[in-house]
Amino acid sequence: MNTTRISAGPSGDADAAVRLTGFAHGGGCACKIPPGELEEAVRGLTGQSGAGVLVGLDDGDDAAAVLVREDLAVLSTADFFTPVVDDAYDWGRIAAANALSDVYAMGGRPVMAINLVGWPREVLPMELLTEVLRGGLAVASEAGCPVIGGHSIDDPEPKYGMAVTGVADPGRLLRNDAAEPGLPLTLTKPIGVGLLNNRHKATGEVFPEALATMTRLNRDAAEAALVAGARAATDVTGFGLLGHLHKMCRASGVGAVLDRGAVPLVEGAAQALRDGYVSGGTRRNLDWVRPHLEAGTGVAEEDLLLLADAQTSGGLLVVGELPGYPVVGHTVAGSGITVR
Repeated sequence: MNTTRISAGPSGDADAAVRLTGFAHGGGCACKIPPGELEEAVRGLTGQSGAGVLVGLDDGDDAAAVLVREDLAVLSTADFFTPVVDDAYDWGRIAAANALSDVYAMGGRPVMAINLVGWPREVLPMELLTEVLRGGLAVASEAGCPVIGGHSIDDPEPKYGMAVTGVADPGRLLRNDAAEPGLPLTLTKPIGVGLLNNRHKATGEVFPEALATMTRLNRDAAEAALVAGARAATDVTGFGLLGHLHKMCRASGVGAVLDRGAVPLVEGAAQALRDGYVSGGTRRNLDWVRPHLEAGTGVAEEDLLLLADAQTSGGLLVVGELPGYPVVGHTVAGSGITVR
């Protein structure tokens, strides 16, 4: 079984064995509050719009956007979660890539981040926290985004993430309410990491392909979307491909057709599905989207669960075709999602 190391980075040796996922009730973005419950909680809140607010709370976009100058929008987002893998350094890398992704999903560039930490200081050694922070710093450095301070609390369940500030051209924002019918849908990372993370938590098995996709920045995909002239995009995280597609369709007033056979999978995800490693968050995602879903002939419940799999640090779902990335469906006039 894989365990984290007190010296968990590439230069460290194993000093102590701790399974970080054993301290979490859920893993990664699968521990999000279910989308239906979250929307009910924020329903009716005011003060989310005003002069200069380009993107607020209304459509549940990936980051807030405020116009500070005619040619400059400032983006703001925060994301943190419980351990998704047992290796502390890798957990930090994944959490940082996931937090930065919200800025990329808006077509922006991250310029500053601060750490958000919850740590059971009387249970887990502070050396492990150092490794988490070191992993986050490594990925933020890759993104050219300085990490300056942060906030921490003593917490019985370990949590880590970042609040990220970014900048973007206000005339080239990628929004989830700007989709138009008749355009391809492109997905820039494979799905299925939720299933593999759930298997990892239960068994300790390590999945290098899942780690590689979760730690990969969405920077190149965002740049490709801007070059292609895309106007609508979102990143695929805890609400699954179906959930985030539903949010974008609803915000834009369009429908979509999803080709399940074209959706790329992380190696091992299909087997994890067959072996039953489906998280509660994934099932809640499917329950939320099901009233707006039409399954075509031959589409099984297992297919829908896979498409609803709660991702951590997933790819971008872009309305438009991007060279080098798979087209997984298209938008249509109307409403709802058809899976074929």
